[in-house]
Amino acid sequence: MIQRSKVDRQPAYVLHTYPFRETSLIVEVFSRDFGRVSLLARGARRPRSAIRGLLMAFQPIEVAWAGKGEVLNLMKAEWQGGQPLLAGEALFCGYYLNELLMHLLPREDAHEHLFTCYGQMLARLASDPAGKVREADLRAFEKALLQELGYGLTLSHDSAGEAIQPDAWYSYGMEQGPQRLAHAEAAAQVVCGKTLLDLEAEDFSDPRSRIEAKALMRALMAHYLGGTELETRKIFKELQEL
Repeated sequence: MIQRSKVDRQPAYVLHTYPFRETSLIVEVFSRDFGRVSLLARGARRPRSAIRGLLMAFQPIEVAWAGKGEVLNLMKAEWQGGQPLLAGEALFCGYYLNELLMHLLPREDAHEHLFTCYGQMLARLASDPAGKVREADLRAFEKALLQELGYGLTLSHDSAGEAIQPDAWYSYGMEQGPQRLAHAEAAAQVVCGKTLLDLEAEDFSDPRSRIEAKALMRALMAHYLGGTELETRKIFKELQEL
């Protein structure tokens, strides 16, 4: 972990905030050059705090911090604009992305490409109130996240090195990748070869590929989350039950 005594004009997004003592906030941000950083915003909960309204999730900000250790002192935050507020299902999807980043990104580990993907994803969510592209975009972001963390998916060939066949069936092993099956049988994470190829190409026009890719990515995320259940998943289940 790289410790920085002072950083200025750093592009970032707020992932999560929680109260600290009576008037302050701990702010978890995803920054472009330093990854996930925990900042102490002193006095941010005071009614007249100038910084209070800037520390909103999904809004691009530019921050400065100073100090050493796991929690650094937030010195300045400036809103960069250009990102419409999320609402409805788009807001729910945004919180899902933030939870993934909070639980899976190590502190102070830079992921500039993922930072760009995250900003693009927020823009797509804000521009698509009907939700038509969210399924494909969520899968693409999950793929990018796993790739950045060193858990890139094997989708073009199986564990034996053979090219994936569209009409064949595969069981996806968490560490081994796709393993070809003699036929569609009861095994862990069974998917059609076409689903793997469509996930590689990020083409979800086929309803079966869309459904199977979602189930596969959910299982992979659960594996790497190590049993942590996301709050957004629990809320979604409760909404479905209602």
